[in-house]
Amino acid sequence: MPLRYLYLDMNAYFASVEQLDDPSLMGKPIVVAAADAATTSCIAASYEAKACGIRTGTALWEARRLCPGVIVKVGRHSRYVDVHQQILRAVGRCVPIHVVMSIDEMACGLLGDERASAKAWTIARQVKAAIRDDIGPALRCSVGLGPNILLAKVAGKMQKPDGLTEFADADIPAKLYALKLRDFPGIGAQMEKRLNRAGVGSVKQLYSLTMTQLCNIWQSKVLGERWFFQLRGDDIADPETHRRTVGHSHVLPPDLRSDSGSHGVLSRLIHKAGARLRSIDYWAGALTLGLSYVRGGRWSAGRKFVHCRDTSALLRVAGELWTGRPKDAGPPLQVWMVLTDLIPARGATPSLFAEDRNLTQLSEIMDRVNRAFGKHAVRFATMHGAEDTAPNRIAFTQIPQTRPDLD
Repeated sequence: MPLRYLYLDMNAYFASVEQLDDPSLMGKPIVVAAADAATTSCIAASYEAKACGIRTGTALWEARRLCPGVIVKVGRHSRYVDVHQQILRAVGRCVPIHVVMSIDEMACGLLGDERASAKAWTIARQVKAAIRDDIGPALRCSVGLGPNILLAKVAGKMQKPDGLTEFADADIPAKLYALKLRDFPGIGAQMEKRLNRAGVGSVKQLYSLTMTQLCNIWQSKVLGERWFFQLRGDDIADPETHRRTVGHSHVLPPDLRSDSGSHGVLSRLIHKAGARLRSIDYWAGALTLGLSYVRGGRWSAGRKFVHCRDTSALLRVAGELWTGRPKDAGPPLQVWMVLTDLIPARGATPSLFAEDRNLTQLSEIMDRVNRAFGKHAVRFATMHGAEDTAPNRIAFTQIPQTRPDLD
């Protein structure tokens, strides 16, 4: 069975970029967070911080308790994307990139004699050297080699940091048996419980299931069959997926915990969601928004509407929903919104009214101008004063464009 894929997983990526930009941080425990606030969770941790028990999701106050000398860096979304692009160029010089899985993971296709073990290992070492030499020694990666993306990814996570692991034909299934169910992407806490209820507590038991049993457990013929073949090293094409939601939320800083402040942030979130909707070429048919409060309690409201993707229409619906918020609940703590009832653009029916079509075109022109001249070069007035709030979240699976697009 050939090694069809090389899977690259950057180690402690966000923390490593901080160490790349400030070499004095090398070898020190650092964490990356959205803000330097005690209740904020860690987005990433260096391996020195992980050695103290800090993990992604650890509250900042807990991180400081576990490691009193930990250094906190506020995440820099645009910088991580810039370095991501540098990594793509470095890797691309060594091997074709098949698919970018996230900001710090990618799968590369191996062709011809590259699929032989010795040649694949040589390419993997070249990839590591290219990242180190082109960008900097602070960036390390673990590489997995395997017959399909699933097993190559699992192999890449078996040795961190800076590892190189192979799942060869002779390793299947014996080498899989040493793993835990949660070592496989796609098996989280809830899926593990479902497997346990079906009497599956180990990878060996998972591997022994028939295709029919897997389909029943996953409650999907497509997924069950994919797992059956992938565990055996077959390369199965990914099924076409359908996006279900686009949403954003933001914990309000103290100076914006007011009616006007939360409304400005909501407008910023709507702008982000509208631009995202257009970038993935979808239309939305429903909006839900909500608030949580400092003194406790929550409020939310939603509405369906004719499918659209222009920001002005989304702001109009949000404004109508906003009027129904409670006026005596106290200072707001968090604001959120989510677009649902999504359909791909190819399945949407544009409005018959010229005004609606013009507004959609206006939003698309705004996107192009903002990509070229800055993210807030043009905006609707409702966002005034909130331009710097609700910054882009750290990109994982969605990598934004970094170059102007005026075509």
